[in-house]
Amino acid sequence: MTSRHLKTGLVLVAALACAPLAHAQNAVTAYAGVRSGSGFKQANPPNDAIDMRSSAAGSIGIEWPYDSSRQLQLLLSHQRTRLELGAAAGPGTPSEMPLQVSYIHLGGLNFFDGQVGRGPYVAGGLGVTLLNPRLQGTGSRVRASLNAGVGYQWPLTRSLALRTELRGYVTLIRSSGSFFCSGGCVVSIRGDTLTQVEAMAGLTFGF
Repeated sequence: MTSRHLKTGLVLVAALACAPLAHAQNAVTAYAGVRSGSGFKQANPPNDAIDMRSSAAGSIGIEWPYDSSRQLQLLLSHQRTRLELGAAAGPGTPSEMPLQVSYIHLGGLNFFDGQVGRGPYVAGGLGVTLLNPRLQGTGSRVRASLNAGVGYQWPLTRSLALRTELRGYVTLIRSSGSFFCSGGCVVSIRGDTLTQVEAMAGLTFGF
């Protein structure tokens, strides 16, 4: 083997070692974020807005290749928050309601630069939202929802990358009143859509 061939081989090895998350890799992304938003109202006049506390959220994205610039993604996300009930609370009930908000969405990522794993991208998905209140006399609800967002990915090694994202979520509620009632109406809540916005950071592991 000549020195020229050796140099060429070393260059190829170095290029492969420094390659970003791309080229038909499967990946898992662990996200941490802060999510805020609402859309609920008191069912009775004056129909004031019911605030939802901003809180931390955790998500897992399971990703697999679609083509050279796009990935499919199954997004699983969970948040624990509280609704400030105010006048929506029934007699003798707490003024706050603990609420768990979970999303299960199937969608994908589209990288602007034409290569999966590097640079800016848009994201989105469709699925369902599970709303699980933690208050006596209430029950969980499942509604259709979607998400859309933008992000940026920085390759750190061949199998590790850093992401930042901003995503918005829209859930169709379509309830005229007593949305969470189950076995006794202790809260009076209505709403058309639940909207949330989340700032996220994540680590992507390719395999």
